[in-house]
Amino acid sequence: MIELPEAAALATQVADTLIGRAVTGAEANHTPHKMMGFFGDPASYPGLLVGRRITGATAWAGHLSVEADDLRIVLSEGAFPQLYPADAALPPRHQLRIDLDDGSTLLVTVAMYGGIQVFHDGENNNPYYKVAMAKPSPLTDAFDAAYFASLLVDSRARALSAKAFLATGQRIPGLGNGVLQDILWNARLHPKRKVTTLTDAEQEVLFASVTGTLADMTTAGGRDTERDLFGRPGGYATVMSRTTLELPCPRCGARVAKMAYLGGAVYFCTDCQVE
Repeated sequence: MIELPEAAALATQVADTLIGRAVTGAEANHTPHKMMGFFGDPASYPGLLVGRRITGATAWAGHLSVEADDLRIVLSEGAFPQLYPADAALPPRHQLRIDLDDGSTLLVTVAMYGGIQVFHDGENNNPYYKVAMAKPSPLTDAFDAAYFASLLVDSRARALSAKAFLATGQRIPGLGNGVLQDILWNARLHPKRKVTTLTDAEQEVLFASVTGTLADMTTAGGRDTERDLFGRPGGYATVMSRTTLELPCPRCGARVAKMAYLGGAVYFCTDCQVE
């Protein structure tokens, strides 16, 4: 899934590679997907996109926003873009195709679930998107220790587990179940640990882990469990993920375990992260 580090890395790659390219063709919903959503009518996307020029790219939490003159192309969750060079064979299944004037193609395919939104700047009132744009990113100075403490003292958050606090409720947009694993491992916290039981020192460690882990993932170009604009794995080697399951914990040597919790799998060390 596109989370904060992947959105940032993709935005940088789009800006470095595609700015100035003109859209010569487009198609949306070539392969219908039950677990995804479009903004408006996908049949209107070719008419909106063709003739526009890629003018920029930004990341908002877990959203990649590609600017095409006055249009915004926003990709979220499992809507992954990949750039194919001219004359490359394209996968038969895709949810958005954007042909560019150098012969390359930007293809978006949805894994599991995701969102594709094409709209004029200012049109989108989706609350999920607006919250992502409004709240401070852990990659910025605005997300400081005082702000994090304000999230912890919120009465609605106090009864939650560490996973629920960090990765649900849009408290920290862009921080999802994927990046959560290494954040909790670095903080030595079990996913089920209740926020109310954290000492002041543990809260400080958790804040440092949120900002530090996400910064490391972003600097490395995203996690190795996800792919970049060119289909390559990210450069950040995940410690707790599906790729390390059953391997020894690099800190203590205990087993990396997997558990279903709150609608998704969590990976943790059976010794370092005690509930």
